[in-house]
Amino acid sequence: MSATLSSFLSLFFKAGAFALIFNEVRGAVLAVPVLYGMYQAGGSLMAIWIGFCSLAGIALSVIVPLFAAKKLERFAQAKLAQPAPAHA
Repeated sequence: MSATLSSFLSLFFKAGAFALIFNEVRGAVLAVPVLYGMYQAGGSLMAIWIGFCSLAGIALSVIVPLFAAKKLERFAQAKLAQPAPAHA
């Protein structure tokens, strides 16, 4: 049972790593129009503020899943490291 769980978690983390890489690329692609819009607006304070807010939102959508994946991995490792309770 432990081997099956370990295999499942390994597959799950590999899929998660692929999703995180895809998320990083998506963040870079979403940032380009924001930066171009700021350039077209002439760098006014309003354009810079809107651009900052947009880029911060994109950054959060990329960074938060990284932290969540790390916490989930630590949780899974802790659960797998615990010895099974003895049955009488």
